[in-house]
Amino acid sequence: MKNQTVTISSIDWVHWQPDLLTTLVFIRQQQQVLLIHKKTGLGAGKILGPGGKFEPFETPLACAIRETEEELEITPHDLQPMAELFFHDLAHPKIKVYVYVTDHFTGTPTETREAAPLWCPIQDLPLDQMWADDQFWLPQILQNEPIRGWFYFDGERLVDHHIESIAVSF
Repeated sequence: MKNQTVTISSIDWVHWQPDLLTTLVFIRQQQQVLLIHKKTGLGAGKILGPGGKFEPFETPLACAIRETEEELEITPHDLQPMAELFFHDLAHPKIKVYVYVTDHFTGTPTETREAAPLWCPIQDLPLDQMWADDQFWLPQILQNEPIRGWFYFDGERLVDHHIESIAVSF
């Protein structure tokens, strides 16, 4: 049997449905961004933004706030929608991610069972410790440039991607 190359353009995105809806939140302060060292679940061992899976009937915004509170014991405010990301991987659930950015929160970032807080310079992100796709969209959204991105993974290996600038409306 001949191997068929899968690319972003060969996936039927019109009929594509995610198995999971999730959120990510990026909080900026003084040229730094608050990230987490994920301890449990999807992304354990990686550095990423706080966030997670929707609860039944939850909106993207409510999920983003709840997950940030659970992972870091802080409450983000004035969240701005900045990206919609679509992840396709034959070996894992298909995921749609709503990404928010803000400069405002209350509380003190605190280590929890799920995550340890980590402030990083925006100009020196630890991309080698993050998901392979982050390098293609995270710097843009931290500069208030909304995007929509499609990513095809084979396990943890990024095979193909496409990113476009958008006017966000979720």
